Amino acid sequence: MLGLKESRETLVTALREVEDWEKDQNDLWFWEKLGRLPFVLLDRITPAFVQEKLGKAVDEMAAFLETGGTYLVQDESIYKWFDKRLEGYGSSVIGKEEIAAVPLTIMNDVAMELKDSRANFATVQGATTGFGGIFTLAIDIPLLMGTSLKVLQEMALAYGYRPEEKRERLFVVKCLQFASSDIVGKKAILAELSRFDEPSAQREVMAQLQGWREVVVTYTENFGWKKLFQMVPIAGILFGAYLNRSTVKDVAEAGMMLYRKRRILERLREIEKSMEITQTTPQQ
Repeated sequence: MLGLKESRETLVTALREVEDWEKDQNDLWFWEKLGRLPFVLLDRITPAFVQEKLGKAVDEMAAFLETGGTYLVQDESIYKWFDKRLEGYGSSVIGKEEIAAVPLTIMNDVAMELKDSRANFATVQGATTGFGGIFTLAIDIPLLMGTSLKVLQEMALAYGYRPEEKRERLFVVKCLQFASSDIVGKKAILAELSRFDEPSAQREVMAQLQGWREVVVTYTENFGWKKLFQMVPIAGILFGAYLNRSTVKDVAEAGMMLYRKRRILERLREIEKSMEITQTTPQQ
């Protein structure tokens, strides 16, 4: 059985690194700001079949939250990424019972490799669907959303969390929302997620399952700037490749850092609890 390897000091240092990353998420970059400007106009000129795809995205997100739908990933495929790294710990086989105790450094390595792999996949996907401009954009929308949801679930699994659980799928959707929100939205989401595992916040967490449509609206609005740049056939190859890569990379990074913070905080609580038990145990 794997055990926790990190000291309290190591975990605190790792937590500070995540908090530094959070502070860097203070503003939208130029293209994101530009993307929000033409959305209302673009919404009016977008072909009906693209609007239909956006509508279906809302329905598919509902299905994901309720049951996982077609987007639920298989955990065994993610655990294989740990095999070689765990050989030095006397174990090369891992399952859902052991994953939560894997050293944080190994979790981080797997998450980084997953991020790079999925970003490369999104590049090819974006170039392919960008070939036909606005017409193949109708194909690109569900593919990009599916890739984003799947990479976030993979990040969950990499840090020992279970996307088949409904509350965990809410955390996935919150990560997706974080990646596409402005500074005000990011701060609000960080405040929500910092309390996600507190017993007192469980009722609040489940209540948020009713507000998932807000997430989808925020996410689909970001397709406004994709429409702008991918309206031109052929040129859409370059824009599609770049935009899909950056979207998936940003989503994966948000998931990686937010799940990392969650695991760090959980381990710090375990250490503090253990210290309290030790201090209250009578000396023989």
